[in-house]
Amino acid sequence: MELLFLGTGAGIPAKSRNVTSIALKLLEERQSVWLFDCGEATQHQILHTSIKPRKIEKIFITHMHGDHVYGLPGLLGSRSFQGGEDELTVYGPKGIKAFIETSLAVTKTHLTYPLVIQEIEEGAVFEDDQFIVTAVSAIHGVEAFGYRVQEKDVPGSLKAALLKEMNIPPGPVYSKIKKGEIVTLEDGRTINGEDFLEPPKKGRAVVFSGDTRVSDKIKELARDCDVLVHEATFAKDDVKLAFDYFHSTTEQAAVTAKEAGAKQLILTHISARYQGEASSELQKEAAAVFPNSITAYDFLEVQVPRG
Repeated sequence: MELLFLGTGAGIPAKSRNVTSIALKLLEERQSVWLFDCGEATQHQILHTSIKPRKIEKIFITHMHGDHVYGLPGLLGSRSFQGGEDELTVYGPKGIKAFIETSLAVTKTHLTYPLVIQEIEEGAVFEDDQFIVTAVSAIHGVEAFGYRVQEKDVPGSLKAALLKEMNIPPGPVYSKIKKGEIVTLEDGRTINGEDFLEPPKKGRAVVFSGDTRVSDKIKELARDCDVLVHEATFAKDDVKLAFDYFHSTTEQAAVTAKEAGAKQLILTHISARYQGEASSELQKEAAAVFPNSITAYDFLEVQVPRG
């Protein structure tokens, strides 16, 4: 599990930061990539990375402001030209379906793959045997969501050496043992598969705040997460601007991470007013409250290790 920041700016593109898009690379877990938001020129940013558009399986949109969605029509169309055949699902607030379908229709864009568009509400928006994705409402003046990607606990690995010591040769029985089943062997012995498994590996959690004022719902969404990606559009002294424009400051993001018990905070959605040295000061402001804070920049890659 790895985060790749394709765009870390707020509002409009800048020379040093493109608008918002974050890739969650799940190549080891499911051979796919999930995107969170898809601002203008996201597909241009992807060209500078190892990401293959055909590997993009899901796109989660936090809200319908242009700096979070203008890149969608181009990326969806280009995916057809780049070998995309597998189904792609877009999740987002009300309006995302009309935006995508209208854009594709008026440009006569034909897709070579199945496209599913789900307009979401609060709660679980996706779940399978590996992950559950939960959405809660953010505070942003328009309908907006934050997302939590929770990896389910991974079963412990098989104690193969112990099985061999007990003269239990490899074969179909190993798959039953790995499921923790009670197994009767050919020689009549009965064993409990759970006795031959390492402890399960705790699943990881990554939370995306989307654009938001300080929010108790986002704080609860981030409870004990491994990584909180939180918007920090403004510096701590610009708290009134943040409130007026439905955004957060560096310090507010850090307080959220601290109170949620997050392990790491990554600041993103940085206003273009903070350039050069001013940008580097943002991390210091957050770290004064929550030491394990970093400020994202375009093409930053962050591994999400197991705890």
